[in-house]
Amino acid sequence: MISTMSPKLRTAAAIVFWLAVWQVAAVQIDSVLFLPAPLTVAQRLGQLAQTAPFWHTALLSLCRVLLGMLWGTVLGSALAVLSCISRWLDAILSPAVRVIRATPVASFILLVFLWTDRDQVPVIIAALMVLPVVWGNVVRGIRECDPKLLELAKAYRFSRFKTARLIILPCVRPYFLSALTTSMGLAWKSGVAAEALVWPKLAIGTQIYNTKLYLETADLFAWTLVVIVLSLLLEKLFSSFTRHLERRTVL
Repeated sequence: MISTMSPKLRTAAAIVFWLAVWQVAAVQIDSVLFLPAPLTVAQRLGQLAQTAPFWHTALLSLCRVLLGMLWGTVLGSALAVLSCISRWLDAILSPAVRVIRATPVASFILLVFLWTDRDQVPVIIAALMVLPVVWGNVVRGIRECDPKLLELAKAYRFSRFKTARLIILPCVRPYFLSALTTSMGLAWKSGVAAEALVWPKLAIGTQIYNTKLYLETADLFAWTLVVIVLSLLLEKLFSSFTRHLERRTVL
């Protein structure tokens, strides 16, 4: 029966199942402090959504993460191009990018907090998490371009711009889009984690930190749900944009 369901019905069934598990666990524990019931969290989220600061906070956190993703994508792409242009540049840049990839997020958050304003920390952290992913995928896409096509471009005396537009960019596009899809979740998690550690005035991470101070578990679940919903919405919008881009490429 499950195999005959549409994907949307299967998703809905899975959500209902886990909500039921959550409800049973909440009844068994019987403590709002340790595990509030789904209805309690939904009611609290509804209360928060009726206030202007809730939307202001969510919007500012969203803007910080998106700005960080933008900077990380631009810098990662630029460094990837430089790494492919020159072996010396690649030898210089590759270790630095790998160090960024290997360094714990918490260490970066604390270091960046020493150097800049707390409102800028989530932006920088999100950018640092996105940069290595974009760099690695773009480098791989450039290096896997078909050498025969590049030789053909030389034979027909294509300009560098025309070679990049007709040959290199189509090779890089799937790697680039895959990098954005992967890094989106990283940017969200790291950005909210940075907010929770440095406490910007209006931020989802700050609200999550405050729930720990005041033992407001329902608020913790509500704000966490906001992060998940925003992340899923962004992923949905990006998937729609990717499909639209692929259709235009085919046409």
